[in-house]
Amino acid sequence: MGVLQKQNVSNSALPLLSLNHVSYLCKSVTESAKFYQEVLGFVLIKRPSSLKFEGAWLFNYGIGIHLLHCNSINDVQQMPVKINPKDNHISFQCTDIELVKKRLREMGMKYETALVEEGGVFVDQLFFHDPDGYMIEICNCDNIPIVPLSASACPILNKPRSYVAAKKSKALNAVEMETRMMESLFANMIDIAM
Repeated sequence: MGVLQKQNVSNSALPLLSLNHVSYLCKSVTESAKFYQEVLGFVLIKRPSSLKFEGAWLFNYGIGIHLLHCNSINDVQQMPVKINPKDNHISFQCTDIELVKKRLREMGMKYETALVEEGGVFVDQLFFHDPDGYMIEICNCDNIPIVPLSASACPILNKPRSYVAAKKSKALNAVEMETRMMESLFANMIDIAM
């Protein structure tokens, strides 16, 4: 059950390509960086030397995480007592949710699970907190098809390309949608270069 319905949206969207990074205020940049490396497999990368405050940049899975040392402990949220799947969070796609559960148990980490069903398609979700109380979700969300409410408003489906026209009526899973987005991006880059 959703709250949004099909809306007429103008095609004046910003010229965005992808999500680049998320930034989090941290009580301890060292502790948070260790968490993102050991638990989620991120790698520390070089920060610009012009940044004159304590922090760390990490990267993996095509996204960056920027950790910023807080000025005051009051700037960082308190660790929530309960794990609330409806809280703000960042989500990562995984290939084996059972392996993730096993590894989190081995690390002694508390987590909550949820199951989403849509038309006989199931998505497993797993939620836990980082050291500063920020919510993280691990899921197999590519199981659920991406179905735009309005094909005319969807920039991926609104391209005059034969591969889109042939499959417009089919629901797309996340892998197909990502493939189409990349094909569209490359086609647009070629058009711009010429």
